[in-house]
Amino acid sequence: MGAALRRIQLGSALSAFGLGFTVPYLYVYVAQVRDLGAGTAGVVLAVFAMAALAVLPFTGRVIDRRGPLPVLLVASVVASLGAVALGFSSQVTAAVLSAAVLGAGTAVMQPALATMLVRCSDTGTRTRAFAMQFFLQNLGLGIGGLVGGQIVDTERPASFTLLFLIEAVMFLVLGAITATVRMPRTPAVAAEVSGTGAGARGGGMRTLLSHRAMVQLCVLGFVVFFACYGQFESGLAAYGTEAAGIEPSTLGIALAANTAVIVVAQFVVLRLVERRRRSRVIAAVGLIWAFAWIVAGYAGLGHGSQTMATAAMISTYALFGLGESMLSPTVAPLVADLAPESMVGQYNSAFALCKQLALAVGPAVGGPMGASLHGPYIVTFVLFSLGITVLALRLGRRLTPVQDQPSLAAVPSRVVAVSLPEGAAAEAPVPVAAVH
Repeated sequence: MGAALRRIQLGSALSAFGLGFTVPYLYVYVAQVRDLGAGTAGVVLAVFAMAALAVLPFTGRVIDRRGPLPVLLVASVVASLGAVALGFSSQVTAAVLSAAVLGAGTAVMQPALATMLVRCSDTGTRTRAFAMQFFLQNLGLGIGGLVGGQIVDTERPASFTLLFLIEAVMFLVLGAITATVRMPRTPAVAAEVSGTGAGARGGGMRTLLSHRAMVQLCVLGFVVFFACYGQFESGLAAYGTEAAGIEPSTLGIALAANTAVIVVAQFVVLRLVERRRRSRVIAAVGLIWAFAWIVAGYAGLGHGSQTMATAAMISTYALFGLGESMLSPTVAPLVADLAPESMVGQYNSAFALCKQLALAVGPAVGGPMGASLHGPYIVTFVLFSLGITVLALRLGRRLTPVQDQPSLAAVPSRVVAVSLPEGAAAEAPVPVAAVH
């Protein structure tokens, strides 16, 4: 499956490259270039995020019944149409509707791509597959943002339209590349499509909610994205400019440092974490991020020089990047390894939904706190980071040894389900290869 994985990774990287062209400039485009105002820009950004919440609850079952490839192809076309429409939107209604279409399409891509990676990998290769995807997506976003920054001109709306057209083309390229992938057809998926599988018999969300390890992982995922990603462009940015007094342009340098650490450290970190327990690696991320928030606290509350405050804020973003590079080969593969074969799409969609909820709630909570309640803001997110450590260690007690440390598997297996949710074991036979 090496060729299939390479094609999936290439398409994923190019779509991230396209997103990098527009996401950093979406607010400026709507508010200033199209002169629709800051309020409309906020609504557009909110709709972009909320569209994901509307479609993700239904995405997983469709992926499991129809396969991830058809879903990804439809999502890429929808996202492409949304990008084109947004590039030509000059009125409020058109901008909001276009953002909804674009947000829905890009949201569906996430679990579809994740499920394709699962189907085209096994326990032995899955960790590296997800780490590579994370690396390439960050690289694509970073390069896309840099190239897009050289094209945009707030005095020329056509320059922004060009960005959205490039993004639309990248989504279509993603669909074209992945359409050439020959997906393996496992017996469980075939049973699901024919209506005889466990998922088709009505397990669905009830089965997932009865799986305590998966529920704990979803809670952990929400806290992870709330405490980190949900703060990057809202609370932490507001805190940096208001409390630490750094220039807004410095935030760009800090984000670049974050991306640089991910790109440089990803495969070094991968070698270190591959043969360690996933739960303990995630727990270590919580400690690293708690320290990052303490460094941020020094930047805004330490009464040091402006140079030290600026260096501390950049270091905070860099530390977050180190933690992110540790999460990419642990969390996403763990979702796959917890899922029964016929419910991989639903498990990936459920986790993506928790992520999206955190990204919606995070800015709403962190933004006002970071702007005005500087001390409580730092204390709150130090505690949330320590909560990641606690939740990860508790999750580790519910994982089998192979789920927690895949390198223990003597013979790698393509079987995704190394454990079934409570009550599901009686419904479906467990392949011998899945039992360790």
